[in-house]
Amino acid sequence: MKRTVGILIFDDAEVLDFAGPFEVFSVTSELNNFELFDVFTVAKTIEPITAVNGLSVNPKYDFANAPDIDILIITGGAGTRNQMEDRETLNWIKKVHRGSLITASICSGSRLLGVLGLLDSKPYCTHHGVYDHMSKIVPSGIPQKSKRFVGFDKLFTSGGISAGIDLSFHIVENLHGKAIASVTAEYMEYDWNESSL
Repeated sequence: MKRTVGILIFDDAEVLDFAGPFEVFSVTSELNNFELFDVFTVAKTIEPITAVNGLSVNPKYDFANAPDIDILIITGGAGTRNQMEDRETLNWIKKVHRGSLITASICSGSRLLGVLGLLDSKPYCTHHGVYDHMSKIVPSGIPQKSKRFVGFDKLFTSGGISAGIDLSFHIVENLHGKAIASVTAEYMEYDWNESSL
């Protein structure tokens, strides 16, 4: 079964937060006859976004025309502060999350899950520099500072930046098995630690 992976991006998104998961899921699919995942970026509009440090990225879809999303990846970065105030973005996340198989935040993307109340009284990971802010956004949340990522039900959160790659491999392993995830990690020459959760 081919699953869609929609990666939310916006101005001042952290590059590796979206590029890392994009690479893991798309390479996994490439190595398996492009049969496992359809990976794409989504933004509020189709206009180019400017990621952290000036990288210009063209979203493939906007909120209005994005296909149904099985796996939602919420990027982090400095831009999450603005997204916390963007009701259209928050409503879109809430709507997609209701129908998703998996919803995952990378790095400070946890802010958006926190604002939506999805981390209330739940364990979560985020960037090490964001835990203080998260304690204000979701006081009842349970920070997991020593872990690369954590999950409950269909919701996952990861630590800072590169931890999103580890979480992506974990999701691939959960859906398609350790062998497929390991082949992708070998191809990417990535030292994947399977015991991060």
